[in-house]
Amino acid sequence: MGEKKKKKKKSQLPFRLNILFIFVFVLFSLLILQLGVVQILNGEEAQKQIDKTENTQATISVPRGLMYDRYGTLILDNVPQRSIVYTPPKNGDSVLKRLEIAEKLAEFIMMEEKMDDLEKLVRERDKKEYWYLFNATEAAARLTEEEKDLDNGGQYQAMLDKIKPNDYNEFNWEDPKLLNIVAIKKELDAAYQLSPHTIKNENVTELEYALVSEHLYELPGIDALPDWNRVSKVGNTLSTFIGNITSSDQGIPRDKSDYYLTRGYSRNDRVGISGLEEEYESVLRGQKEVVEYTTDNNGNIVGSETIIEGKSGNDLVLTVDIKLQQEIDKIVQEELESFISQNPSENKHMEDALVVMMDPQTGDVLSLSGAHYDREDNEYVDQSYRTIIDAHLPGSTIKGATVLAGLDSGVVRPGEEIYDTPIKIAGTREKSSWRNMGYVNDLEAIEKSSNVYMFNVAIRLATATYRYEEPLYNFDWDSFQVLRNYYNQFGLGVETGIDLPYEATGLVGDPGPRGQGLLLNLAIGQYDTYTTLQLAQYVSTIANEGYRVRPHLVKEIRQSNAKDSLGPVLESFDTDVLNRVVMDDSYIDRVQEGFKRVVSSGTASGHWRDNKYKVAAKTGTAQNIFYDNGKEIYTYNLALVGYAPYDEPEVAFAIMIPRAGTGNDQNGIHHAIGNRIINKYFQLKEERQQTGITENLNEEVADQENQEG
Repeated sequence: MGEKKKKKKKSQLPFRLNILFIFVFVLFSLLILQLGVVQILNGEEAQKQIDKTENTQATISVPRGLMYDRYGTLILDNVPQRSIVYTPPKNGDSVLKRLEIAEKLAEFIMMEEKMDDLEKLVRERDKKEYWYLFNATEAAARLTEEEKDLDNGGQYQAMLDKIKPNDYNEFNWEDPKLLNIVAIKKELDAAYQLSPHTIKNENVTELEYALVSEHLYELPGIDALPDWNRVSKVGNTLSTFIGNITSSDQGIPRDKSDYYLTRGYSRNDRVGISGLEEEYESVLRGQKEVVEYTTDNNGNIVGSETIIEGKSGNDLVLTVDIKLQQEIDKIVQEELESFISQNPSENKHMEDALVVMMDPQTGDVLSLSGAHYDREDNEYVDQSYRTIIDAHLPGSTIKGATVLAGLDSGVVRPGEEIYDTPIKIAGTREKSSWRNMGYVNDLEAIEKSSNVYMFNVAIRLATATYRYEEPLYNFDWDSFQVLRNYYNQFGLGVETGIDLPYEATGLVGDPGPRGQGLLLNLAIGQYDTYTTLQLAQYVSTIANEGYRVRPHLVKEIRQSNAKDSLGPVLESFDTDVLNRVVMDDSYIDRVQEGFKRVVSSGTASGHWRDNKYKVAAKTGTAQNIFYDNGKEIYTYNLALVGYAPYDEPEVAFAIMIPRAGTGNDQNGIHHAIGNRIINKYFQLKEERQQTGITENLNEEVADQENQEG
């Protein structure tokens, strides 16, 4: 029995071990099964989670389109330049990471070479933010309980407000290395995720560019790239109409950020903010390059691919003759300077001379010129923008429109004579022509510039009864608007429609309850004001048989050509007729005849008798009264409008000289300018004809293509 019991005890131990082995085996089997499920069934998904990446698209700016004049002369170019660029990763770098990048980048570039310029880049806020990076705990401890309840932005601003000079002056701000680091960090802070931001693109030296390029592996997000800058090839000529673009630092205007962002712009994109740069922004901007960045789950860029190739902006061919523009700029400044210097006492308030030349048939603007005398600095500067911004009393230049209003309304008849004698309305000064002319008809009224004839047109339009030194009885106050409606048909008092972001339309006077006599002033250009461009459109409408055409500065849009030459035409801007003056053609013929007489035998004949280019014109002299230190100053606006040749008009012009003297010799400068600009226009035309230069730029493109073929 004893031996049997011993055998039983021995047999129980292996059995227990077997049970344990089976249990362990089952556990390992379950574990292996689970690993198999994960790897075989869910392995791909698990790997995706491990290697999770995200694709995000970003855009890169391209060079803007160029600008050429009507003969293919390059006016505005892009000049290559070096740039240092920072592209933050997805969700951006931490502020300490940006500081680390700035410190490393500062070893290779200087934001400014001169200490004074470097100091200007670093503001007090930048110094506070730099101190905060090393003293965040102390800054937070200064917050009040109320300030701690603010949002993150509010708390941060409150902490900055409590940082004083004795805090941030712990650092040596006289050290250019420190200023350089802070200036670089400031640019890094301004960048947006996956959007290239320019750190420096002016005066980047070859050495700086090379050093950054060689150490890109140490500078995450930094790149050395080619960039471009806008450069005029004709100096300041036409600069106010070409316009400006923002810098990379300025980016898109804040007040228009929604507009630009919804159209695919980045915040640091350069955009046009004035002139043609602004008006044709969508044409000049080009097709931005689209890059798709691949980022890991930490936001780091692990790859990139170009999705859409970038394409430079399209080019503009302007209507302007840049050589003519330069010559007219010179003429206008010379005559203004000469007139002021010869009559300093008489012309002590004279400052401007403004000229517009255009093709009356097509609306092509050939030249916009304005010289301004800066009395404070005693220098003459180009301020051509005044031709579309400043409005002045035009004087008798608008009498052509007044005569047409009278003829079309039927208040006067062609050839009807009106006795030119002074007129006096009760409570007003006597009004007269520059001399008593006796009987004059419509042609003679223009030729001799009769004010009284125009006064009678105005009185009749108002259906009023006139007696010397009595009120105008039965005066129709709607006559102000009736006369203005006629003027509007010629472009006076309304927008000309020029392709620029802004133009003035002049001032419209309010006659008040007793201003009957002001209707008479309106009829001779002594009440409402107009710009020089409006006057040019007005005389062009007369030259063009009553067709008012839109003035424009852009003739064609052409595809960008990488070879710095003209590409194929994408769009041409044909003549745009805004309206046809609604009246009998014979009436316009009579006014044209009157303008011819002004030059041949009338008020301007003494200044134009030697001109050989068949000019038709109308002069204007308007009293310009203003106050200087409480004193009433009497000066004159001198104006001249015209076109040539009068039988086949191809060029129209308007000249305005505000505040031109107070003496008897005030009638010269506008005629001197007029003669010289007309002569120069035809001289340049003849020279080009002799050398075979034409405006057909398509021939030039065809020649280039043939040569390349």
